[in-house]
Amino acid sequence: MFGYITPFKPELKIKEYDVFKGYYCGICKEMGREFNQLVRLGLNYDLTFLGLLLSSLDNEKVSFKREGCITNPFKKKPILKSNKHIEYASNMGVILVYFKLIDDWKDEKKFPSLIASLPYHFSLKKANYKFPKKFKEIKTGLDKLYELEANNCKILDKSAHAFGKIMETIACPPYISSEDNKRVLSWLGYNLGRWIYILDAYDDLSKDVDKENYNAILLKYGYNKGENLKEFKSKIKDEINYGLTFTLDNIAKSFQLLDIKYNKNLLENIIYLGARHKTNTIIEKGCDKCEGSI
Repeated sequence: MFGYITPFKPELKIKEYDVFKGYYCGICKEMGREFNQLVRLGLNYDLTFLGLLLSSLDNEKVSFKREGCITNPFKKKPILKSNKHIEYASNMGVILVYFKLIDDWKDEKKFPSLIASLPYHFSLKKANYKFPKKFKEIKTGLDKLYELEANNCKILDKSAHAFGKIMETIACPPYISSEDNKRVLSWLGYNLGRWIYILDAYDDLSKDVDKENYNAILLKYGYNKGENLKEFKSKIKDEINYGLTFTLDNIAKSFQLLDIKYNKNLLENIIYLGARHKTNTIIEKGCDKCEGSI
């Protein structure tokens, strides 16, 4: 769906990157086991980060097993064993991806999106059954966001806020008992959502200009049809970068308040280096696509 939350590999130890991949593969296996094999295609780095962060707050240490993968069944690699955190991340992923595919179909009549949504149909019912409150909150939040987009909302902060509230909901599972952790996770998730939404909007500028799609950045800064997009980006990139940097700072401050039990170096790499590197790559170098899988 997005997949912007990634480690910065040059500063990461091999064993730490193996842990990240182990979480990625563990959530992938969980999605196939709990739902069906096709929904595994919707897995991205953002879900991996969620599972990693929540697991690292738990006193109970996770365990890995070595086994093959559907893409390479003969090569054994460390894969995280099932736990409540990756189960939660899997369910949230199914809900988000389904509604995103349906929105693509409604807005742009993308037939592939309609076909791709079919494996999620019955999975969605299962996710709703397990996490009914989260399902309702996410759907309500997405409905608000899609209403803003349908009405061509020109206020970037308003659209980013709507997605931030969705991520705020997702970042705090119902089984978290500590009120302090609830507040911190919610604030971290909110800022993460704002960062993802604005970065994704900037990343999609070229595509949205070509297809005349809604893009809050184009509307906020008054892009004129036929205007040189490179010059437009040059005019706005410093202000966009400033806003993204401020949001990343809020994420970092939130993270510092959490009592991380495990994987602290890996999480610090993702939050302090990976997110900043991803921002610079897209803002400065005009990255058009964002990787979604390992």
